[in-house]
Amino acid sequence: MVRLIMGAAGAGKTKQLIELIHTSVEAEKGSVVCIEPGADMTYDVSYNVRLVNAGEYDLNSFESLRGFVSGLYAGNYDISHVYVDNLCKITGNKDVNEIEKFLTWLERFSDKNAVKFTVTVSGEEDGATDVMRQFM
Repeated sequence: MVRLIMGAAGAGKTKQLIELIHTSVEAEKGSVVCIEPGADMTYDVSYNVRLVNAGEYDLNSFESLRGFVSGLYAGNYDISHVYVDNLCKITGNKDVNEIEKFLTWLERFSDKNAVKFTVTVSGEEDGATDVMRQFM
């Protein structure tokens, strides 16, 4: 399962994501991981969440993020949910085609490994493509 949360900058996507993370920690038996572009959520999420500052790992493309997510899972098969805050800021890429490809890859990864993904993208919902809408 892949869920996409879209909205303009300052629309509350990160706040919504933090609430979802807290719900996951309480409800899910597996490990919860949150990948963010910086260290902004350090004091907002439970210590039970593996918080990853993407800036420390030079994740500057969709390809490197795919490899990083794969590596996280290879190192911990107990991961049940991965949250990605501000996908375009992490990858440095706002190309809608690349976002579609990444979300489609996440869906295949999710189906194969039973890991849920929730991703935020800054942008108006009416700017989402049909592929992006299927994840909303």
